[in-house]
Amino acid sequence: MSLKQVHSEQPKEFKFSNENLIKAEEILKRYPEKNRKSAVMPFLYLAQRQNNNWIPLAALKYIAKYLSMPYISVYEIATFYTMYNLAPVGKHFVQVCTTTPCLIRGADKIVKLCKEKISPNENKLSKDGICSWMEVECLGACVSAPMIQINDDYYEDLDEKSTIEILDSLIKDKPLKPGSYRGRKNTAPEKKQLKNGENYA
Repeated sequence: MSLKQVHSEQPKEFKFSNENLIKAEEILKRYPEKNRKSAVMPFLYLAQRQNNNWIPLAALKYIAKYLSMPYISVYEIATFYTMYNLAPVGKHFVQVCTTTPCLIRGADKIVKLCKEKISPNENKLSKDGICSWMEVECLGACVSAPMIQINDDYYEDLDEKSTIEILDSLIKDKPLKPGSYRGRKNTAPEKKQLKNGENYA
């Protein structure tokens, strides 16, 4: 997305919804009054969830004022962590882990499929505006590599076939169920089948 497009998407104002105001006050109770600014990260997360998975500049200014801290400090935190999106993302936001374990097991093929199915460039909305994707560093599911995160959910143990099915489901706005696509439960070893038909881990 170009800077011009990002600018055009920026709302002039932002404030927490009534529901999030209650959550914000609950969050503040966890910190001493003198350390209100320590709530900045959960506040950013609240703003992102409220605003279709991205944080507008107006929200950064609102949070800075709410926590009585410099705007530039909020901006520095928001730009440091990749978990915060400062430009619009798709309804289905695909994060492809390309750290070594995932890359060794085929993450590059997943990136290629995202380019073909969603958009040629990361951080660019699909033509229908429903999906976007980006490469990220380790998402902490190395045992289930390769994997992707879609919004809050993990899709693990992928191959080209399962990735195509998942991406197609997003394009149709009917996401498939998250989890392991090789039948793994949590981080347990994959099941193998004995000659007599019984399974062992």
